[in-house]
Amino acid sequence: MAVRIALGLEYDGTRFAGWQSQAHGNTVQDALENALGRIAGAVVRTACAGRTDAGVHAAAQVVHFDTPVERPLNAWVRGVNSHLPDTVAVRWAREVPAEFHARFSAVSRSYRYVLHNHAVRPALLAGRAGWFHLPLDLEAMRAGAACLVGEHDFTAFRAAECQAKSPVKTLHRAEVTRQGDCFVFEFRANAFLHHMVRNMVGALVFVGKGKHPPEWIAALLEGRNRTLAAPTFSPAGLYLHGIEYEPRWQLPMNGRIIAPFDLPLP
Repeated sequence: MAVRIALGLEYDGTRFAGWQSQAHGNTVQDALENALGRIAGAVVRTACAGRTDAGVHAAAQVVHFDTPVERPLNAWVRGVNSHLPDTVAVRWAREVPAEFHARFSAVSRSYRYVLHNHAVRPALLAGRAGWFHLPLDLEAMRAGAACLVGEHDFTAFRAAECQAKSPVKTLHRAEVTRQGDCFVFEFRANAFLHHMVRNMVGALVFVGKGKHPPEWIAALLEGRNRTLAAPTFSPAGLYLHGIEYEPRWQLPMNGRIIAPFDLPLP
């Protein structure tokens, strides 16, 4: 009889071609399934809470898989980690009911984008934070972000190759703060479209540098025209920061970001 296991995962996506398995094998899913297979002694297939693009990181990815073999939970953590690259780590493992699904049982997802705002690009933050060289207006970006909160058609922030059935999503949180030379963008929604976060950050940067007023964000939502919005921003500073589930699943949520700059860890 198969057992369903949920895992909490963190990874640095800099050198990966995203989450989803590909023929060349250079994805987080490929690395994880290979390591799980070593412990299970059989092929293991996983499903994740949120697919991340190439170069995007995860502080709190959640996956599940089914296995017919019995192993102590620690084997799915330390054992699997011994077969993973240094930039991927399983943080916890739990046995869950068969009806649990990492993606479909999720109530919301949270992303954090870290943007280094300085005239000169940083070296130590390469791949770990986005970068923009012109001064940015925090209050203008906050006003623009407020326009994004609520249920909207996010077509203007949707990638052309997005496969979601509907562009309508509910954004529960859109906040911008500043910590030293870094701006931190926080988003929480029931679900996100392909490139949605990076496109929202790009639009807010346009507002921050004075190219458009904050109400331009509302106009983009209303217009539903991707070609009128800002270019897709770099993946470097984007982190899948947390997945929310109902308490009944009893999953430990420990999203965190470890980075060489001074950000408080959740």
